[in-house]
Amino acid sequence: MKERNWGTAKRKKAKTPLEAFHLHYLCVTDLSAQVWCEQEMVYHREQPGQRLPEKKVVLNTGKSIHLARELQDHDLVKVRTTSREDKWAIKLLNLLQTIADLQEGRCARECPVFGVLDDVFLVGIVDQLNYTAKGELQLNELKTRERAYLPVPAQKRKDRFQVFLYKYLFDAMVQGSLTQDNFIHHLHLKPKQPLGPEIQEHAQKIGFTVCCFQDLLELMVLNLTHSDIPAIDRLQIEYVHQQTDTLLGTEVITYDHDELMAMSHYFLTYWKGQRDPKGVDIEDTWKCCHCAFVDTCDWRLQTARSLVKKSSETKM
Repeated sequence: MKERNWGTAKRKKAKTPLEAFHLHYLCVTDLSAQVWCEQEMVYHREQPGQRLPEKKVVLNTGKSIHLARELQDHDLVKVRTTSREDKWAIKLLNLLQTIADLQEGRCARECPVFGVLDDVFLVGIVDQLNYTAKGELQLNELKTRERAYLPVPAQKRKDRFQVFLYKYLFDAMVQGSLTQDNFIHHLHLKPKQPLGPEIQEHAQKIGFTVCCFQDLLELMVLNLTHSDIPAIDRLQIEYVHQQTDTLLGTEVITYDHDELMAMSHYFLTYWKGQRDPKGVDIEDTWKCCHCAFVDTCDWRLQTARSLVKKSSETKM
């Protein structure tokens, strides 16, 4: 059997990228990163932490602004976990808190969303959900900017896809598509696993009595099934300047289900081992200036060789 290359590192066995990277699920940000440059996303998977110094500063500043927004509505509580089930229990408790907040008409921040698309389990964190003065359920995504102007269309396309996917997952949850089996089957979690004492104590403080992971799964399904939370009506992206924390502009996004499905299916074919990763097109090579892998990128090298070959053939 021939070796197959799922990025730049050759592996001994022909595996899908999901298997090669030991992943039971993908984050929404994994797929949105593919919008910008799929090859760069693969390199970051293979070499985590490899970023340009200025990019690390931008990321840390952005996290600080997000945290400040979150602290406006509630305090952060540290809870010790002792198992994989405990870690996922925290996410489910956060979802139950989101449901409670929205049912009471309150703003909900850092809202987890889960779902399955093309038999791949997806996870995301929505910055903010709130009701508008017209009673619409609005998703507000906060994006911080290093420079004091709105992003170029290529960046907006990445951001638009991200909020599309958030809406798709959230709507599916409140419409009853998320099941207990989704978690057990895809994530290989143990439903009868007892929850740690700190998890049980935290759950009790927010109004839930649970002993094992399945208790939380049942509560999640029950609360989603009987909630009157609607699908998301309005999508917007808020762009804020990092240095001054001032608003640069707000983009209201029109949801396009067909566009989302076409892009998602294509991106997931890479993860399922049905194609190799793709770098940027020739007209988008300006993105490479912002990439930590610009000097070692196989996609750039192969593209350059292809252009030289075409040029030579034209001259003949």
